[in-house]
Amino acid sequence: MPEYLPKIFVLTGIIIALTLVRQAWVTTPSSAEQASVSTTYIAGSLPLAPRAPDVPASEPTMSETLPKKTGTLVVRVIDGDTIEIEGGTRVRYIGVNTPESVDPRKKVQCFGKEAAAQNKELVEGKRVRLEADVEDKDRYGRLLRYVWLGDTMVNERIVQDGYAQLMTIAPNVKYVERFKAAQTKAREQKRGLWNQCRESRNK
Repeated sequence: MPEYLPKIFVLTGIIIALTLVRQAWVTTPSSAEQASVSTTYIAGSLPLAPRAPDVPASEPTMSETLPKKTGTLVVRVIDGDTIEIEGGTRVRYIGVNTPESVDPRKKVQCFGKEAAAQNKELVEGKRVRLEADVEDKDRYGRLLRYVWLGDTMVNERIVQDGYAQLMTIAPNVKYVERFKAAQTKAREQKRGLWNQCRESRNK
């Protein structure tokens, strides 16, 4: 055997070994690829379910954004000191009295229509707060109340503007001093019935 043949065999073996190592390196996935594959599959080689898209919070409906209604609705004004609220209940203002305008037993009194019109302008179709005193109802079954429109007490307002006079009936006297002051002011300044009605001016 020639002397060079063993060297050829050794060289050939080295080449074959390097080739096998290179092929093994190319076909083996990297650690990063293995990590990617491991996050895609779970035990049993089943793929993970895709993540559901984020759903934005629903917008509030119009009814949810509207302010809540508070207070009692005045559906109709009867006269200068009486109203009808939702449900058909009538409410008589405490501590005041306006000239008659709707009582069939009496003629329309001086400034009665004006007082009724003013009361209508103030409260009809609006929501008010009702405040009770000692007695709940009068002898006619009407609720006895102080009527508030925001921060304004309507009972006091109509006295102050000259549409009503003070009428104190115990034991419902919680605001009697306020009504007295309002009437004194209206009379001194000749407001409303204190200017238009002779019988009031002579009191």
